Amino acid sequence: MKAVLLTGHGGPEMLRYGEAPDPVAGPGEVVVDIHAASVNAADYRVRLGGGPYGNIRFPHILGRDFSGLVSAVGEGVGDLATGDAVFGVTDQGQEGAYAEKIAIKAAIVAKKPARLSHAEAAAMALTSLTALWALEDTAHLKTGETILIQGGAGGVAGFAIQLAKHIGAKVLTTASAANLAYVKKLGADRAIDYNAEDFSRTVSNCDVVFDTVGGNVRPGCYKVLKPGGRLVWIAPAPEGFQPPRKDVETLRPAVARDRAHLERMVALLELGAVSPPNIVHYKLADAAEAHRVSEGRHLQGKLVFDLR
Repeated sequence: MKAVLLTGHGGPEMLRYGEAPDPVAGPGEVVVDIHAASVNAADYRVRLGGGPYGNIRFPHILGRDFSGLVSAVGEGVGDLATGDAVFGVTDQGQEGAYAEKIAIKAAIVAKKPARLSHAEAAAMALTSLTALWALEDTAHLKTGETILIQGGAGGVAGFAIQLAKHIGAKVLTTASAANLAYVKKLGADRAIDYNAEDFSRTVSNCDVVFDTVGGNVRPGCYKVLKPGGRLVWIAPAPEGFQPPRKDVETLRPAVARDRAHLERMVALLELGAVSPPNIVHYKLADAAEAHRVSEGRHLQGKLVFDLR
């Protein structure tokens, strides 16, 4: 099969389009012929190396979420069949979606709704899982609460804006000037241009902050929380940073892979509570360019590889 191979840690030039062995479905697994695969910020972090990504064996195939058709079924799988359209996210610690095929546990993929294209399903897989785990399972966001979502134009944050509005929260978000209209369209009650306004000085009394940006944004997040508030993060703070307050919670969602959360996203889609993000399409052979755009971190929506 064709795949993008990470040949070593470093820049986008370390990604090579080439051949890899076809996967085989083991017990409890299916092989999926991938039609679309999503690009996530985690991908370029793995490419760069360091931290938890220092023990990768090369060549390595990146990619965590995908959509496609089941082409083989392993022993013990009774709820999926060859030809089923499915989407999903690789198990924690595993990757491999930058390829024409992937073997994956049947229990952690879900049937793709007909109303979603493969590109849309791939774009919503990990973003929806992450946002659902962050807002519903970790922050326990409630109707009437106020939430600040950092980096609202990104894939996870964009889904989170829609989810928070569905829950009944007041939603504030940060974005660049070019993305303010986009995040308002998603449902944000207030959109803050982070280049023109210091959110930590003009926002206060938040019940929840969802930090999808990290870095130097993190210290200000604590300033806007009310006592007893919850800061939920998926992007790391600066090295050595220590939370400055003990009267708020700092929480990291455990984004487990399961069919239930994918089906929760589908249910929200059917209700009209969420919709697919803006998508920029790339060919798999152009993975290096997609990584350059992703690493620039000024996205509106998601980058997706079209494989078939």
